[in-house]
Amino acid sequence: MTEITLTHGDARATIALLGAEARSWRVGGRDLLWPGDPTIWSDISPILYPVVGWTRDGAERVDGVRYPLTLHGFARFEAYTVEASGPDFARLTLSDNSGTRAIYPFAFTLAIEYRLSADALAIAIEVANPGERRAPYACGLHPGFRWPLGSAGREGALVQFEKVERPEVPELAPGGLVRSTTRPVPLCGRNLPLSDALFARDALCFLDCASRLLTFHDASGASITMEYESFPHVGLWTRPGAPFLCLEPWTGYSDPDGFTGDLFDKPGMRVLERGERARHEARFVFRSE
Repeated sequence: MTEITLTHGDARATIALLGAEARSWRVGGRDLLWPGDPTIWSDISPILYPVVGWTRDGAERVDGVRYPLTLHGFARFEAYTVEASGPDFARLTLSDNSGTRAIYPFAFTLAIEYRLSADALAIAIEVANPGERRAPYACGLHPGFRWPLGSAGREGALVQFEKVERPEVPELAPGGLVRSTTRPVPLCGRNLPLSDALFARDALCFLDCASRLLTFHDASGASITMEYESFPHVGLWTRPGAPFLCLEPWTGYSDPDGFTGDLFDKPGMRVLERGERARHEARFVFRSE
């Protein structure tokens, strides 16, 4: 078995055991996740762990030792075990192994849960520390949704935040590291009009959001709402001209430009004590109009 299929009424989702990645989500005969294209972006909905974003020189440092922990970590490359499943639910798990310990020297158990309903897909990340030492981590989701969602074309789409956000995002240095300087974004109240020009300088990183909900509105009237109560940061990303938009809830983010410290000291990282666990969940809701 290489994937699990979830069904709820006429809703359907497929989850790959490799990476615990949602590979499709369909509601009412409409495909919502983009299908992936290796010439543009080969992923569809990767799981981000134990770091989110870019790392300086493709590595992080722990106790003075350099580990090759690269963009978004390793969770999306690992094979998961099905711990529990039902018609509309699946829980997939991953534990540390010799390969992960070579790039992240900590014990962990990672569980990814999917729950499908008539109009929504909920995804939870549960992180546990079964080891003897404290363990730093960050995690996030990176689903790419079709843009456009309907037949009206890409023009006229927008993201509407629950609350007013700062009309600026950090500038990104070459290699994706976060600069202390910012650049403006054309927020009009709570609405952010979408365009290719908006992403010409890479992703938009809304750090420490006031909102815990946002909605991607398509010009056809279709929409996807992301509820992300347990994630403080949000990324929006596409490649200019590509037919997808990523709605990304994060607990952490890329290394600050110039950061040379220990992984424990990296901004945005959380730390689990021995025996401790944490859960982060987001829910994506589709509306046809």
